[in-house]
Amino acid sequence: LGSFFARLLDTVVEQMGDMFPEIQKNTDLIKEILCEEEDSFARTLDRGERLFEQTVAKMPEGTSVIPGASVWRLYDTYGFPVDLTRIMAEEAGLRVDEDEFNREQERSRELSRKKKGGASGPDNVVLDVHSIAHLNKQGVPRTNDEPKYAERTTEARVLAVFTGKDFVTEQAQSIATNPDDVPVFGVLLDRTNFYAEQGGQEYDTGSLVTLDMSSEFTVENVQVYGGFVLHTGFLKYGSLKVGDVVEAQYDVLRRLPIRSNHSATHVLNFALRKVLQTEEADQKGSLVAPDRLRFDFSYKNSIKPEEIRDIEAMCNKIIGENLRVYAREVSLSDARQINGLRAVFGEVYPDPVRVVSVGADIDEVLKTPQDARWANYSIEFCGGTHVSGTADMKVFVIIEETSIAKGIRRIVAVTGEEALKAQLVHRSLAAEVKALHAIQGAQLDAEIKRLTKELDVAAIGVYEKYVLRQEYDGIRKAFMEADKAAKAQATKRASEQVQQAIEQSPEQEAFVFRIDGGSKAVSQVARYVKDLKTKAVYFIGTDESGSRVAHQCVVGKELLSRGLKACEWADAVSQVVGGKKGGKDESAQGSGTEVAKIDEAIQAAKEFVKARLV
Repeated sequence: LGSFFARLLDTVVEQMGDMFPEIQKNTDLIKEILCEEEDSFARTLDRGERLFEQTVAKMPEGTSVIPGASVWRLYDTYGFPVDLTRIMAEEAGLRVDEDEFNREQERSRELSRKKKGGASGPDNVVLDVHSIAHLNKQGVPRTNDEPKYAERTTEARVLAVFTGKDFVTEQAQSIATNPDDVPVFGVLLDRTNFYAEQGGQEYDTGSLVTLDMSSEFTVENVQVYGGFVLHTGFLKYGSLKVGDVVEAQYDVLRRLPIRSNHSATHVLNFALRKVLQTEEADQKGSLVAPDRLRFDFSYKNSIKPEEIRDIEAMCNKIIGENLRVYAREVSLSDARQINGLRAVFGEVYPDPVRVVSVGADIDEVLKTPQDARWANYSIEFCGGTHVSGTADMKVFVIIEETSIAKGIRRIVAVTGEEALKAQLVHRSLAAEVKALHAIQGAQLDAEIKRLTKELDVAAIGVYEKYVLRQEYDGIRKAFMEADKAAKAQATKRASEQVQQAIEQSPEQEAFVFRIDGGSKAVSQVARYVKDLKTKAVYFIGTDESGSRVAHQCVVGKELLSRGLKACEWADAVSQVVGGKKGGKDESAQGSGTEVAKIDEAIQAAKEFVKARLV
């Protein structure tokens, strides 16, 4: 394939750059990625063709149907497109057993849904001192893990199979034969391209496949014990024994964001010192996962939102410059001479030690290690995996900044796709907050309550959330003040209306009023008439949202003695407006659902009291 798609890029940028301006940036990086992906796909094709030929060669003479299980395995394990398999089969005068292929596909999906390992998980299989002593006694060499920095796939030989208790020569129980209780075990190889969890970076996952495709081991966890890299997981099918040669391939889609997040911790570490203008910000811990990075550091003061903004901006500036990331082993004594070098205090480093530099060529650095300019680059001791250029990280967003102990602060951030998601969520929330300016009343009240919860849990940038909070709190404060004033005014008008009506009809014993100032207005007006021993008053109206009926009644002591009870009066109204009601003889209240029947409820209240006070 060569660089076919990379050669098309200039034309695409010319014709579509105005519509998609992001493709005009870092065209060299885009070409590099396209060439890398083409090369990867070419390797997939070459390997798939070889495996296809091996599959056909194993078929009995005179057979014209390729087993569907083999075709599914080519796709599921090696990523070889099924359409290409069908085309190659047709060209060879063969056909694919489609029914068996579909059964294998569904079977694989069903097996993947089943719980793997029963009560025993990959975390339970560990090499203790006795196991390591056994390996040393047997002369098993330490694992060569140098391929982890460069090779997506590598051939390796199985040196040991460990059940968690014993070393065995072979394991034949797979998820295909024991789907409900497949054993989890560990595999030691002579060499591996898998990254074992260390230095805060999480482990790789992936698979080990025998060269004849007869067996596949799913790697769920990778840990290192005294130089032995243990791949822990379960068999999908086949068997695995000591001496088998396998193709080890890690999950690229998991590795890529981990690389991005690890490089981002270095850039963040550098930006913290520059923005906070202190050497105090020493690393105290870190986590590098596929979905986020976590960085703990020493710092006595709280970090202002504007400082978070500047730290994030500096990180994104470095990403935008697409600085090359250099890595190589250097003697510990030479490495310690580098000006601006960062290392974890108290950590014991090997000699030679691996140095990772963002933007500064390590060979050039070692020529003049004390040069002041090296302090303007991120240079650290690190054994982790990293991006080749900072633009691979795409975007950096700080989503959390907190204090976790006295003098220790924590930053949680995301890069790549997770950062883009955070930006999309922020834009959506910003539009919703902006829309609050155009609404009012009950609708505004409902939206404010909804957005309160959304803002609390939103995984967006810390500074962006701070800015949104400022705008949101301003809108909310203005609304609450206006709402409070409006309710006070409504209550005042209602009180005056009731007082005037009672004063104008001193002989009238019972009154029914419509009050639309909300449930609080109804309650406050009701307090005014509670001391009127010779009057009975009913208030009916809508609540604050306008979607429910608020009603309350008060009956004076003299009218109680004549058989008028507030709870029975409220029951008559509740039968019309629905909902719930409660109370005592002298006072009762309720909340109904039938707003359209308020006039009917008022009439029912009048008729009830008229019948009782004959």
